Amino acid sequence: MKKLLEKIIRFRNPHFKFDEVITSSMILELIWDKLWMLVRSFSYHLIRLKKPGLYFFGTGVSFYNYSNIQLGKWVKLEDQVFLNALGKGQLIIGSNSGIGAYSRVEISQSFNNLGSHITIGSNVGIGPYASLGGAGGLEIGDECIIGPYLSCHPENHNFEKIEESIRHQGVSRKGIKIGKNCWIGAKVSVLDGVEIGDGCVIAAGAVVTKSFPANSVIGGVPARLIKSRESKLNQNQAA
Repeated sequence: MKKLLEKIIRFRNPHFKFDEVITSSMILELIWDKLWMLVRSFSYHLIRLKKPGLYFFGTGVSFYNYSNIQLGKWVKLEDQVFLNALGKGQLIIGSNSGIGAYSRVEISQSFNNLGSHITIGSNVGIGPYASLGGAGGLEIGDECIIGPYLSCHPENHNFEKIEESIRHQGVSRKGIKIGKNCWIGAKVSVLDGVEIGDGCVIAAGAVVTKSFPANSVIGGVPARLIKSRESKLNQNQAA
């Protein structure tokens, strides 16, 4: 059974291999859990007279404006994930991507100034307790691996007028773009207007307030450039 399942998983992940200590009972428990997640997704769609797909839903997964959500194949939403697609554009999650438990992915939280969109690429893994907004637009590229508690805030409150409440001064929106093949550590916050290039590594706890080019290694509060992955590549090529 172990070898058979390993071959099946390799259709999606060619490099996958079970650890030697994994037992048949562990694999059976895994299969049982995934089957229930598949059943939940089928049940959700059938009850609402929608066409079911190859999705995996944990317990308590919920949606708002589901007709505006586009899920790729094999998308996995862990327990208590909430997707809110109230917005001008769509909420899109690419194939083979997963969102960790207790995460909230919301284009808009208000009806008077709808947000833009959220696009999450394929083969993206987002850890639990993420808080992703799409007011000014949020894009996360393919192949990103992201730790727990990621927060993205593509919107800022205006506060220039001292005599007026900040909540009545409106907002500004630029959007956030995260490139492909990035590794983002735990408890990272990304603020409005930031563009992160392909292949970047962001240290845990960083607060990213400005943009960085491809293959940057960044960290700190506010985040700064620590080094470039390209310099290591150039050294290896020179050697």
